[in-house]
Amino acid sequence: MEQTKNNSNDTGARSGCRLGVDIGGTFTDIVIVSGEGRILRVDKILTTPERPDVAVVECVQRVLESEGIAGGDIAYLVHGTTLFTNALIERTGARTGLITTAGFRDAIEIGREHRYDMYDLRMRRPEPLAPRHLRFEVRERMLADGTVRCPLDESEFRQVTARLREANVEAVGICFLHAYANPSHERRAGALLAACMPGIPISLSSEVAPEIREYERCVTTLANAYIQPIADRYLARLQRRLKEECGIFGALHIMQSNGGVADMLDAVRFPVQAVESGPAAGALAARRLGRLMNRASMVSFDMGGTTAKACVIADGTPPVAEEFEVARVSRFRKGSGLPLRVPAIELIEVGTGGGSIARVDELGRLATGPESAGAAPGPASYGKDGRLPTVTDADLVLGYLDPDYFLGGAMRLDVAAARAAIEEQVATPLGLGVLEAAWAIHQMANESMAAAARIHAVERGKDISKASLFAFGGAGPVHAFGIARILDSREVILPASAGVVSAIGLLAVPLAMDLARSLPGLLDELDWTAVDALFAELEDDARCRLSRSVPAEVIEIRRFADLRYERQGFEVRAPIPGGRLTARRAGEVRTSFETAYVERYGHHMGDAPVEAVTWRIVAAGPEPPFLAAPVASDERASLKGARAAWLPHAGRCEEVPVHDRYRLAPGCRLTGPAIIEERESTVVVNGPAVLRVEADGSLSVQMGEVDR
Repeated sequence: MEQTKNNSNDTGARSGCRLGVDIGGTFTDIVIVSGEGRILRVDKILTTPERPDVAVVECVQRVLESEGIAGGDIAYLVHGTTLFTNALIERTGARTGLITTAGFRDAIEIGREHRYDMYDLRMRRPEPLAPRHLRFEVRERMLADGTVRCPLDESEFRQVTARLREANVEAVGICFLHAYANPSHERRAGALLAACMPGIPISLSSEVAPEIREYERCVTTLANAYIQPIADRYLARLQRRLKEECGIFGALHIMQSNGGVADMLDAVRFPVQAVESGPAAGALAARRLGRLMNRASMVSFDMGGTTAKACVIADGTPPVAEEFEVARVSRFRKGSGLPLRVPAIELIEVGTGGGSIARVDELGRLATGPESAGAAPGPASYGKDGRLPTVTDADLVLGYLDPDYFLGGAMRLDVAAARAAIEEQVATPLGLGVLEAAWAIHQMANESMAAAARIHAVERGKDISKASLFAFGGAGPVHAFGIARILDSREVILPASAGVVSAIGLLAVPLAMDLARSLPGLLDELDWTAVDALFAELEDDARCRLSRSVPAEVIEIRRFADLRYERQGFEVRAPIPGGRLTARRAGEVRTSFETAYVERYGHHMGDAPVEAVTWRIVAAGPEPPFLAAPVASDERASLKGARAAWLPHAGRCEEVPVHDRYRLAPGCRLTGPAIIEERESTVVVNGPAVLRVEADGSLSVQMGEVDR
C-alpha cells in the first residue's frame, strides 16, 4: 500500500509497534501501528476456518517482511476472533458437565416461561450445552441473603466427581443457587473438584456471572466452561506460532465483548467475555475516529463478508447491554438463543454481507442471506467452486468492483462466473436481464440493512436521519451510499482503510474489564456499608488484574448499578457517584436512575420505591495513542480512468470516473457519481453528491437530491 510506505520510512517509529488481528467469517485483517499510534501497514487475507491461526500467521509474516519490521519490534498484540462464537453456534466445544443444587438439575433446560414464538407449535428451544446425563445434583442450599440453610454435602460431592470422571468430561461448570450472594459453597466445590480432576477447566458461576437470575447465570457459566478448552488450546498455539515463526514475543491480548481488552490470563479464564469481540472492535473504532472528526453522534455500519452490524453512537458513547444472545435456533428471533450475562456493545446484526447468497424462494420472491458462501467456497466470482450468486457477485456485475483490483490485485474476480450464477439462479427465474437482477440483489441487501439500522435507532429513541452514517468493512463502502438514501441520512463518512477498521479498533481501545455482583434491596432499606464494601472488593479485584499490564495509578474506575422500580421485572443501568456511599446519598442514586429511566422510556414513575439489583464497575487503563494520519498523496491526479457502472437514477450503466484513494489529499473535493478505490474496499457513490477528503483521510459524502 502506497501510504504505508510513506509512513514507515522512519525506523525509529517501528520500536514498540502494536499489532491488531481480526478474524472474520470471510477475511482475516491485520493492522500494524507504531508506538506513537500511526498506522504503518494494513493487510487482508482469506480466513482459514478449520485452523484460524494459519491465516493469521501467514498474513503477519507477509506484513512484517514487506515492511521490513522485525518481530521483536511488536510489543503488543490484540486479537479479535469469531472462534468462540462459532464453537457455541456449531456445538464444537468441550464435553461439559454441570453440578448444581439438588432439585435444580433441569432448570437449565426449562429456561424461561417466555415463548419467543407463541404461535409456533413446533417451536424449538436451544439445547443446553450440558446434556442431561452430564448434569448432576448435590445437596447444599444458600438463601438469597447469603445465609447457609444446608451445608455442602462433601461426601455426595465426591461421588458426583467420580461420575464426572467416568463420563470423561473435558470441562465442568458449577452453578449453585444464590451463589452470587455467598460463593463459599461454590469455592469449596471447585477446590474439591480440582483436587480430584486436576487439569480439567472449572467455571464457577460466582466468578463468571455473580448476578441474580439463575437461568442466565447457569447458561453463562456453562458457555464459559464449554469454550474454555478451545480458548486455551487456540490461544496457546497462536502465541507459540507467533513466537517461533514470526519472532513476536510481545504480550497477546484479546478483545472483549464490552469494548475493552483483556490479557491472556483473563482471556483463557473467562473466554465467554470475548464471544462478541469483533463487532465490538468496529463500533469502538467508529467512536474513536468519529471523535477525531468532531462527530459525536452517528450510526456505525459494518458490512463484511457474512453479516452487517449497526450501532447507534450517541454523544460519543456506544450503548452497552448487560446481556446478549448467541446460537439462536431462529437466527433473528430474540429469545431463541442462549442468553449470556456478559456486558457487550449493543449492536443489531443482519445476515447480509458480501458473501450472502441471493436466491428466489418458493413463492417466487428474491431474497439475500442469511446463508453465506463464506471464505470457502466463497462467491461465484472467487473461482473456488462457488456456484451460487452472492451480493459481491452482483456488485461486480454492476461495475462497482474492479475484477483486476480486488484486494489491490492480489485476487482476481471472475466476471463471467458471477454473471452466469446470477443469470441461472435469479435473472431467468424472475424474467429479468442480468443487470436488472444484479441491481435487485444489491438493492435488496441495502433495504435489509437499512431496515435493521432504522429499528435499532428507533428502539433507542434516536432519529437516524440526523446522524452521520459511518461505514466500513470490506463491503460497507460499496453499499453505504445506497443505504443512506433509504434512511434519508444527510452524510456518509468513509474512513481510510475502511476494509480493516475493526482491526484498527482493536488498537484504539484500552485494557478494560467489567465486574459486577448482585446485592438486591430497596434504596431506602439498603445496607450501604455492605454496598461500599462490595464496591471496594470489585475495585481491588479490577486493579489487581489490570495492573498486570498497566500501572495501577493510571487505572480509571467508574461505578454503575442496575436499578428498577419495585416489582418491575428488569433493570436500567445508571451511573453511581464515587466516594463513600451512605443512606444520605440514596437520593443521588435515585436521581441518576430516574435520569436513565427517562432517557430509556421518556418518563419516570414519581415517588415509587426504587430497588437496586446489581452493582457494577468498569475499570480501564489509559487509551492507547492513535493518530488518524491523512492518506498519502502526491502531485499526480487521482483519476485512474472510468468504467461502466449502474446508476439507479438513470436506470442503466454509464461511464463513472474511478479515483485512486491513495492520491486524494486532504481538502480534495469530488462530485458524484464516482468510484474511489483502495486496496481493502471500494467507495461507490452512484448518484449526485459532494465528496470531500477530511484532514484524517476520511471521505465525507454530502447527499444530493436523487429521484427515488
